[in-house]
Amino acid sequence: MAGRGTAIGHAPRGPKPFGPVVSPGAGAELACLSMNLIEIPVPDGTAQAYVAHPPGGEGPGVLFFMDAIGVRPQIAAMCDRIAGWGYVVLAPNVFHREGSVEEVGPHADLTQPGEREAFFAQAMPRVGRLTPDRAVPDIAAYLTALRGIEGVADGPVATVGYCMGARLAVRAGTGHPDEVAAVGGFHGGGLVTDTPDSPHLGLGDARAEFVFGHADQDRSMPAEAVATLGEALDAAGLVARNEIYPGAAHGYTMADTSMYNEQAAERHFTELRGLLERAL
Repeated sequence: MAGRGTAIGHAPRGPKPFGPVVSPGAGAELACLSMNLIEIPVPDGTAQAYVAHPPGGEGPGVLFFMDAIGVRPQIAAMCDRIAGWGYVVLAPNVFHREGSVEEVGPHADLTQPGEREAFFAQAMPRVGRLTPDRAVPDIAAYLTALRGIEGVADGPVATVGYCMGARLAVRAGTGHPDEVAAVGGFHGGGLVTDTPDSPHLGLGDARAEFVFGHADQDRSMPAEAVATLGEALDAAGLVARNEIYPGAAHGYTMADTSMYNEQAAERHFTELRGLLERAL
């Protein structure tokens, strides 16, 4: 139920374009898609990013934070779908300090047994190195880049994040309350921690509407953490949905991995579209 509190249930002007990039580990159908990437300025140099425009070419901006697997054809397909609703979508490579999109992305079919686990053994150290002191200034740069994309309408923007990207989406909303009017987080991990910089502790500074679709039995976001997040949303007086999707494993939106759950993924798209329509 939307409302105050929570419920728990089971291309920029001027950036340099890149040629098409195809991630070979995206699965048979998605691997045939190409990504036209741009470069955007960030505090430590530049970051590659994918941009999707709506059919009319103009619309409110959406900053899309990838999961730990990286910017790849699956992410491009999701951005394109959101853009089809009437938004300009920017998905930066948040691991730009670690390497290019191609270097940090998968090179195996993550739908096959063991391949996702093998990839994450390499990816998780990158996640750990993206500390808040690095992520926070990056987020400001991403928002500036989003504003500079041709076709982005004046007015508020939205952020959405997946897996560790949900943390970045929340930090965007709490760190930039005058800009960010909507925050979506799906199968997010580590939204509630016992550290003083836990993402949930900043919710008192936010003004956005929040929608969270948590994975079921997620060790990175267990039920007690979901409840704590709900309490923080309530205490901040924010309009929010904070729900667990029954039977949906961590990574349920990602069709190029073994964790994909079509029913939960489609539910997430429905929730996200409603959020964007209400807030932007």
